[in-house]
Amino acid sequence: MSIAQLKKISIVGRLSDKESTLQFLQALACLHIIPLVGKPLEIEKIALRNAEHAHKALRFLSSVAKPRRQVSQDADFNVAEFVSSVLKLKQSTRECHDKCDFLKSRIKAIKPWGNIDFIDDSQLVGFHFWFYQLPLKDKKYLDEIKLPWQLISADNRFLFVVLICADEPDASLLPVPRTHVGSVPMAELVIQLEETEVQLESLQAEQLAMTRYLTLLRKNLSIAETQAELNFAKQQTRDDAGMFLLQGWVHDRRVAEISQHTDDLNFAVLIEEPAWDEEPPTLLIQPEKEAAGVDMALFYQVPSYRSWDPTLLLMVSFSLFFSMIVADAGYGGVILLALLFAWKRLSATVEMKAWRRMGLILAGTTIVYGVMVGSYFGMEPPIASILADLKIISLNDFDLMMKISIVVGIIHIVFANIMRMQVIRRRRSCVASFGWIGILIGGLALWLSGQVGLWFVIGAAIMIVGLCLIVFFTSERPIVKPLDWVWRIFDGVKSLTGVMGAFGDVLSYMRLFALGLASASLAMTFNNLAFDIIASKPGIGLLAGIFILAVGHLLNFSLAMMSSVVHGLRLNYIEFFKWGLPEEGYAFRTFRRKEVSK
Repeated sequence: MSIAQLKKISIVGRLSDKESTLQFLQALACLHIIPLVGKPLEIEKIALRNAEHAHKALRFLSSVAKPRRQVSQDADFNVAEFVSSVLKLKQSTRECHDKCDFLKSRIKAIKPWGNIDFIDDSQLVGFHFWFYQLPLKDKKYLDEIKLPWQLISADNRFLFVVLICADEPDASLLPVPRTHVGSVPMAELVIQLEETEVQLESLQAEQLAMTRYLTLLRKNLSIAETQAELNFAKQQTRDDAGMFLLQGWVHDRRVAEISQHTDDLNFAVLIEEPAWDEEPPTLLIQPEKEAAGVDMALFYQVPSYRSWDPTLLLMVSFSLFFSMIVADAGYGGVILLALLFAWKRLSATVEMKAWRRMGLILAGTTIVYGVMVGSYFGMEPPIASILADLKIISLNDFDLMMKISIVVGIIHIVFANIMRMQVIRRRRSCVASFGWIGILIGGLALWLSGQVGLWFVIGAAIMIVGLCLIVFFTSERPIVKPLDWVWRIFDGVKSLTGVMGAFGDVLSYMRLFALGLASASLAMTFNNLAFDIIASKPGIGLLAGIFILAVGHLLNFSLAMMSSVVHGLRLNYIEFFKWGLPEEGYAFRTFRRKEVSK
């Protein structure tokens, strides 16, 4: 596995050949397009890279509970026209729903005032009706009003009052804001609601009729996706004087596939190495069986182009952390049985096979570590048995488990610095990374030595050397005048504030011990509780004990799975990536035809 080496490719051709050239490159599926122009000012003219409209149409029709019988063949089916008609229907349906909701809300609001028949303004001689919904407790305010008013109705909570006034009454006149009832009588609103509901039923019937083409839409979704990708690419070229210019990144092993077609498609090609100030996208090259590791690596952040591929190390370290947190061979066996039960269903795609393989690794490492700590559903193996002889670590030995967790953390972070050194090996800060390794290893020696003896002296010496390397080699500040040497030292001293952060990162690995101990302790607690009930109450106690065992271990297993995934990935994403992959890149996105699974 590695990060692919890319070349920058520039393609120039006649504007009349632009579409055919783009279609060729789309079929070749090896180019990451570099935008050469800005986005159009009008939002509606911005080409979407995905067939968003087609997906919206598909979701709208798929929401119907019982679709009509499917049409599998239709020579006249046009996916673009069909999607357009579905989206128009969707918009009409939404507007109809909104109108129904508004009318229902309006009818509910004015129902207490009855079927009011609003007269013309000319008959009111400049006066208007003002409606208020007044709580019963505020009835006293009506006695203080000098304006004409009328109580229309009342219930056990409110009084529904109408005031007559030329201008809107002062807001302080009543302790509640006025109610807006509109100018349409309730009888008219009821009629409008009935007509709108009938219209909505007609639209829903039309939606149901369109569901007969769901299968055809899914089959032709790839056509819409491909066209959307092509339309997006057309907006990324620079067009001028009857010519077009297209630039992109391509894997160096596939450059020849483009170059050999220059004469056939009438375009010219220029191949360049990435400039020092350019940041190409990151394309991870890895076997298909390790696709799960790539998914995990790219989930949090994309490594920069000039960095390194963490996929394999991430798979190894996550498997180790997962097993240390679960810390039970029985639970590992449950994971293995679940995988075997779903084996065929997990072989549908290459990605699912990769995750199935990752699951086997997790199950295997969990079983092995569970045997090493002697935990089988929270129970220890019988004394003098083969399984007891295989137990080499005790979870109850807090000092040993703490040391194992800290050593694992230091090794993990040290390896991150080593990989970081490979990336920046031509820079001064590479030596500073070596200094951080010295601080971590020296600190470990000081701790394990008990602060006495030869290892204490060695550890202290290594830490001092590491501190000096950090101070003198961290800064990349250029030397222009003598004072710049002082600023370099100052930058190095300032970077020493990261020492506490380094030890904090190491201590984060204590969660491996803490969570593993919590999982084992909870399993033992459920076991003891169940066995005590079985022993104290024969018969009914057996059923209660079995129930406690089943529910307790199901709960503990669920918590262990959640903790192992979250914290196993956290130690990689936060602590490890911080030291080994501080720079983030962006993913290589291939300009290609789309294939949609049916």
